[in-house]
Amino acid sequence: MNLYAVKAIYSFEMHRWWRTLMQSLASPVISTSLYFVVFGSAIGSRMVEIDGVSYGAFIIPGLLMLALLTESISNAAFGIFFPKYNGTIYELLSAPVSVAEILLGYVGAAATKSVVLGLLILATARLFVDYHIEHPVWMVSFLILTAVTFSLFGFIIGVWADGFEKLQIVPMLIVTPLAFLGGSFYSISMLPPLWQTITLFNPVVYLISGFRWSFYGVADVSVAVSLGMTVFFLVVCLLLVNWMLRTGYRIKS
Repeated sequence: MNLYAVKAIYSFEMHRWWRTLMQSLASPVISTSLYFVVFGSAIGSRMVEIDGVSYGAFIIPGLLMLALLTESISNAAFGIFFPKYNGTIYELLSAPVSVAEILLGYVGAAATKSVVLGLLILATARLFVDYHIEHPVWMVSFLILTAVTFSLFGFIIGVWADGFEKLQIVPMLIVTPLAFLGGSFYSISMLPPLWQTITLFNPVVYLISGFRWSFYGVADVSVAVSLGMTVFFLVVCLLLVNWMLRTGYRIKS
């Protein structure tokens, strides 16, 4: 394992993040805080509890997961896309760096940014809503696992994209709607039976459900199923990224 190469990629990505701190850290925190103000304080104070949890506290895991998904994808996608765009990817490909080392550098940096953002949003939420965490170890585990999984997914998008507009297609048109429809602001048990069944085909439901369970001990689906679905998606992304890097898909051409 070439740890020097991993450190070099990781450090470069973290320094790039530090230079755009207002855009990559302050902006999502402020945006999520507005959700807490509007839905948590203003609307939440006029709504009944859901599964014994106040509405303002109930939406915290969903909003945190929404920010985590979008930022993980964005950080990893831009991280690998820019070397492709400016041609420096060939320096990386010609260096004695393995697939695992490339992934550890790029995906590790993207996941680190997302975890820091998630913890900061969680701390900011305390200013607006009172909440508790019943299973802190599982909460951190779901946080890290989701950040790594969707950083890998973002890496795939960054390799696949051949223009800046394609970097935004999947996060904006697919991931964000799935997050909103995946129980970020409500429990799927509140839906009619038919829509409950349809919603179970939304993979984000399992992420939000498992994450909410780590906070309040309530979930829309089994925690084991949530964990299994997340790990399954992680393995699929790993296999796809490995294939892309080993075949040079949209990298060497």
